[in-house]
Amino acid sequence: MPGTEMSWRSSFRCPRLRHVFVKQASRELSYTGLPITRCVHDNHHCSANPCFLAVVTECAGGGSFLVLPIHHTGRVDPQHPRVCGHSGRVLDVRWNPFDDHCIASCSEDFTVKIWDIPVCGVQQNLTKARKTLIGHSRRVGLIEWHPTAENLLLSSAYDYKVLLWDVSQAGAVIRLPVRVVLMPVLHRYPSEALLLSVSFNSDGSRLAVSSKDRRVRVLDPRTGKILQVSRNKSHRASKVLYLRGLKMLLSTGSSPWNHRQIVLWDPDDLSQPLYEEDLDGSAGVLFPFYDPDTHMLYLAGKGDGNIRFYELSAEKPFISFLSEFRSLLPHKGLGVMPKRGLDVSLCEVFRFYRLIAVKDLVEPLSLIVPRKQSGVFHEDLYPMTAGNQAAMTAQEWLSGIDRGPVLMSLKPATRVANPYPETPAEKGVARQLSSLRFQTGPDEEAFLQEQLAYQDAKYPRDLSDLSGWQPDETQIPLWMYCCTPHCLEPAERPPPTTESEARMNQIHQRTSTFPSQSPEPFCSCFQLLQTFYRQQDEIRGLRDGVDQRDVRIAELELEIRNTRNNMRATF
Repeated sequence: MPGTEMSWRSSFRCPRLRHVFVKQASRELSYTGLPITRCVHDNHHCSANPCFLAVVTECAGGGSFLVLPIHHTGRVDPQHPRVCGHSGRVLDVRWNPFDDHCIASCSEDFTVKIWDIPVCGVQQNLTKARKTLIGHSRRVGLIEWHPTAENLLLSSAYDYKVLLWDVSQAGAVIRLPVRVVLMPVLHRYPSEALLLSVSFNSDGSRLAVSSKDRRVRVLDPRTGKILQVSRNKSHRASKVLYLRGLKMLLSTGSSPWNHRQIVLWDPDDLSQPLYEEDLDGSAGVLFPFYDPDTHMLYLAGKGDGNIRFYELSAEKPFISFLSEFRSLLPHKGLGVMPKRGLDVSLCEVFRFYRLIAVKDLVEPLSLIVPRKQSGVFHEDLYPMTAGNQAAMTAQEWLSGIDRGPVLMSLKPATRVANPYPETPAEKGVARQLSSLRFQTGPDEEAFLQEQLAYQDAKYPRDLSDLSGWQPDETQIPLWMYCCTPHCLEPAERPPPTTESEARMNQIHQRTSTFPSQSPEPFCSCFQLLQTFYRQQDEIRGLRDGVDQRDVRIAELELEIRNTRNNMRATF
């Protein structure tokens, strides 16, 4: 009609991060020689944080997993100490989001164990856990930490029980959970109580689960009441994930024709899906990973060699395909580095740790957004994100309080105040840091303050008695903790018994009471440790050279033998 203006809006939306690419780590920067577990359970078998990488390994006569400092790349010693306190195969491991030195593991021996990892890593086989949770009667397949409340851990087992634990309770063995989310009633074992995956929302007030009956449910984790159940028969869910920031749920599974699917749901109404898409006809379980800061979705199938990248939005068409990483080597599991462990100077927005069982290899994959100025902090790529501080205690959450995560900035040298009251552990750390003063260099002083604050928070005791502190009964000399400003690689064997060892003992005796006269003992100790590690690298290189020489000798002998046989056959 004349005089009438018609508005038109295109449904096509240009993705903001469409140029993201994958940077594979070289073999020197990967982790080789790891006997990755052969367990077929649908878990990741790997967990990472800014300090350590944990990988479930294959062993005989029980279960174990390796804990490596994150920068301890290259070939791993076959005799490297392990965490081996389980009597059955380890099925999953999870780092505490508020404590980089605390990890939980679940096993086929019906237990969940909480481990304290020393600051410099595992120096000898760790068999004694800080806490053992005994409440299940069959193997425990899933564990998940609460996203905002400290010391709360969810466990799900094949006895149809879903339990919530407070690991701060007194005693080395905890038998009573603080909440029973799901359990059998009158000897009936409903399929909805056998969980395949779990996911908390941003404040931990809701719990999304996928069960053996392949339906998606939304629960109240405090009471166990089922609030929503999916009724769509065209989708059989296997994994479910809360899309924090978009107020949606995502599930992966299969269609009645055995095509792998991704489905988006409204968590307040699971009667019909918002979006549904078939991907391919592969049989592996599809694991979803989501970055709430960039709204990027990553899909990786177990046994696949590819990872798909998507960008999500709250408006239609909801999902935009970005790119895909392809590899000829299949991955058995994937670990994810938290956002606070990424390299912001390289514009790294996500990092995977691929478990390649056929090569005994853990390969880091960095997703990078290309920018003209890579050394500058880009606020559009790194908004405020969830940090490593708890928003409340377990008792506050159990009483009905809900709080969102404590946000932090990834910009270097930036500190954001906690909007919530400090927990008792954080108050102890602040009190300890305000009372300690060191007369050392700036880097060593910052490292010492950080490690002593962590020790005081986890093992509170009087300052006058701090000289006898030994973490987790590993009996490692105190100079191994306090004199290296990075403390990344564990010693392969004790230092040689020479005059330097006597000197180390003298330094240990002088520094056990934390004197403030002179920084020379710290500097000299650090130099000696650097020399020791350099000699270890030289010895390792010489051994590799000897091995290569032996292999070459065997090849030449075989060639000579074959040449002689050919000459005899000719004449």
